[in-house]
Amino acid sequence: MAHWSAENATKAYLRTIKMGKRGKEPDVAEFISALAGGNNAKLMVEICGSIAGPTTLGLVAAAKQTSGRVVCILPGPKELQASKSQLSRYLNHVEFVIGDPLTLLTNRYNSADFVTVDCNINGHEAIFKTGQKGGALVVGYNAQHLVPSYNELGGHFLPIGEGLLVSKVPKHHDIRKKSKWIVKVDKCTGEEHVFRITCPQQKVIQA
Repeated sequence: MAHWSAENATKAYLRTIKMGKRGKEPDVAEFISALAGGNNAKLMVEICGSIAGPTTLGLVAAAKQTSGRVVCILPGPKELQASKSQLSRYLNHVEFVIGDPLTLLTNRYNSADFVTVDCNINGHEAIFKTGQKGGALVVGYNAQHLVPSYNELGGHFLPIGEGLLVSKVPKHHDIRKKSKWIVKVDKCTGEEHVFRITCPQQKVIQA
């Protein structure tokens, strides 16, 4: 991925809103879209626990902004048919694959630079770490239950939707590009603001 692009992040975010299909936690899809778009992700891989939905649309919005690809790994044929029905208007923008997510991520999609994973699926820890080793920015959603142990995965927990776990391990362990995420709450309005801090410049970029 290239350097952070605030313009791409904003446009991906707004594009996701305009798509109109929202789940119970719309902020998750919009945040993921802005994060993928802002990081200029080219190969985005989503690992679903059930069917494709709002988070997939968020990646589609980001891919349109970055000219990237979206791959959705599903558990079986039933989920594939349901996903195609759910995303009927956007079928040409998603590559659906059925198979073992860990194997696919290790081999066919080992060059992915943005990975999302449903933390409700079995083996999500291994998938998360595999994405990290490949240098991808990994985002786990439905991660609320991981709060006690999220540090073990090297991630930063964000209280968005049912919880997001965001992690980025730079390729070759380049310390100069190391970054972390923080959440600030406005005491007056109660609004949550998510920031990415890049070291050593200590430059703060609002997502």
